[in-house]
Amino acid sequence: MSVSHRAIEAEEPKIQDMSEIRNPTVSEPAAVSAASDAIAAELTASIERATRAISNKEFATALSLLLPLRSEHPCNEEVLYLIAVSQRYLGDTDSALATIALLLECAPTHGRAYQEEGHNHRARGDAESALRAYSWACHYNPALEASYKGQLQMLRQLDRPQLHEQVSAQLKQLLRQPKPLGAVVDLISQGKLLKAEDLCRQYLLRDPANVEGMRLLADIGNRLGVLDDAEMLLASAHDLAPKNIPVHIDYIQTLRKRQRFVEARAQAQALLASNPNNPQFISLAAVEAMQSGDFEEALTLFARVLDFLPNDSLTLTSIGHAQKTLGDYDAAVASYHRALASNPSHGEAYYSLANLKVYQFTDDEVSSMQEQVSHSRLAHNDRVYINFALGKAFEDRESFAESFHYYDQGNALKKAQSRYSASSMTEDIAAQKIVCTRELFESKRGAGCSAPDPLFVLGLPRAGSTLVEQILASHSLVDGTLELPNILALSQRLRRLGQGRGAGKLARERDDYLAYPANLAQLSHTQLTEFGEEFIEQTRIHRAGAPFFIDKMPNNFRHIGLIKLILPNAKIIDARRGPMACCFSGFKQLFAEGQEFTYSLEDMGTYYRDYVDLMAHWDDVLPGYVHRIENEKLIDDLEGEVRKLLDFCGLPFEQACVEFYRNKRSVRTPSSEQVRQPISKSGVDQWRSYNEFLAPLREALGCLSHE
Repeated sequence: MSVSHRAIEAEEPKIQDMSEIRNPTVSEPAAVSAASDAIAAELTASIERATRAISNKEFATALSLLLPLRSEHPCNEEVLYLIAVSQRYLGDTDSALATIALLLECAPTHGRAYQEEGHNHRARGDAESALRAYSWACHYNPALEASYKGQLQMLRQLDRPQLHEQVSAQLKQLLRQPKPLGAVVDLISQGKLLKAEDLCRQYLLRDPANVEGMRLLADIGNRLGVLDDAEMLLASAHDLAPKNIPVHIDYIQTLRKRQRFVEARAQAQALLASNPNNPQFISLAAVEAMQSGDFEEALTLFARVLDFLPNDSLTLTSIGHAQKTLGDYDAAVASYHRALASNPSHGEAYYSLANLKVYQFTDDEVSSMQEQVSHSRLAHNDRVYINFALGKAFEDRESFAESFHYYDQGNALKKAQSRYSASSMTEDIAAQKIVCTRELFESKRGAGCSAPDPLFVLGLPRAGSTLVEQILASHSLVDGTLELPNILALSQRLRRLGQGRGAGKLARERDDYLAYPANLAQLSHTQLTEFGEEFIEQTRIHRAGAPFFIDKMPNNFRHIGLIKLILPNAKIIDARRGPMACCFSGFKQLFAEGQEFTYSLEDMGTYYRDYVDLMAHWDDVLPGYVHRIENEKLIDDLEGEVRKLLDFCGLPFEQACVEFYRNKRSVRTPSSEQVRQPISKSGVDQWRSYNEFLAPLREALGCLSHE
């Protein structure tokens, strides 16, 4: 393992590679100003000088180089980390802990920051605090050998033999792992996924049957969104080591991410059969039953988990999710309340109540949440959940300043974990306009799968797409499904071809693919047709026999060109909502995953502006291919807009589509309770109550903010 990848040991500072402070999966803007280049080069050079000083044990010199950088780059993780290291070695643990607190505000999952915190508490003789910090360090970065050793030292001091035995086993497992794979784990934990992938692939060239290496490479694939590669790797690893539990669980979870629910459930049932009384296996089987739509079986299995783990807050919350999806509001509320009675700091249960949209928190619940967020040791994810729940609680009380404060805090905590780049996304969206021209579509005329089955409902989250989906799914000829990942997964496959990282048939055919979306022009008619047929076949599992089905993945708007090429007869419905209402609604919604542009008002406004611009492009190059349904018009004239929508889809009018709220189908989005009620204007102008706080959003939207 190179020096730059070593973990900080108790007495040896680590020199961290700075090349991937940003998310490596997001490309840099094509043109960066010379001034920005100079600033970045100067910062890198200063950090390198400071690192050399630390390596030479010249800690005061390092600090003199780093402290001026902190004022210029107050949230630079490397600068703050190296300052804390220098302060600790100089014996200034008070300052070191204060610096670490700042670092963890900027990077809440920074494993080495927690390790440094552990070292400082240990130096101060605070064994409990040191143990807690070392535990978090290992949680966020399982490659930190020094943190396992630090835990063992504290556990001996605190005389906790059972935990000592458990941590000792974890350390032995880490030490048994080949060092290159330990470095891969370290890089993954730092978010340096491309470096981790390269290192892991190099190792597997030497040891191609190494199951742990295959599992790690699959983990990287999952994080990069390359789910087909991840599935193949884990299937092979599972074949090689069928009794390897981590591999089997990762395989099941990857099948679920690919929405291959039948296979995932079968694998979960096989795992459970190997040990029928293992509560983890029972819980996994319950999750897969729920994903397959068998909620009664899921609830039965979750009840079995509670036999082994009475009042387990995670299980009770999962039960609430199942009940909510089934439409059993009262039972879901009761389950969330039971979870909180068992664990008052369980933020997900508080947020799940808020996410019902129609639940009203009591004064005691609000006080309890405020007490929880005041605790410095509340886990990061719990803090995020509770801040969003408090935002909803004070919104219901019409205390809008307090409400905005909590929404803003929750988003800031999420943004600290994110490396989303608005400028890179703008560039990515602009590339679609450059490539997807009238000439491209004319050159591919006759290509693609001719099936008219898919109805794509897309746009921005919180724009009314769930309402449109519910209206369409209430038609006798249409199956409602899920937010299907297939188009996004295909775009990732094509993207990786342009990075020279392709696999499978496409990569074997040629090795000169341009970057996606430019490589769309290089795909043959046969390839485009095969992609379309693959989509129809892969999504068949979600259908119940109707001739048409809905794919409600909102981000598909970025790939309408790809959809047109592979499924020329598909229908595209753009669910649109007024800019201020849509953007603020996204800002106050905590999404399960993705949608990282919602964590800041500026990013949200920029994304909306880019979306409108790209949709105008699709209207220009593919006239008539997209039907736009505006949320405000739908609310004002429900039947009229429904008739236009059904006409566009080639469907006869059915009254059930107007009475969509009578449809008892399972709904898995945040709007599930809202679409079970008649249409209402209550949410149209909610954003106006927060108007005084939304200047950054208006500025980012520009002239759109007046619409």
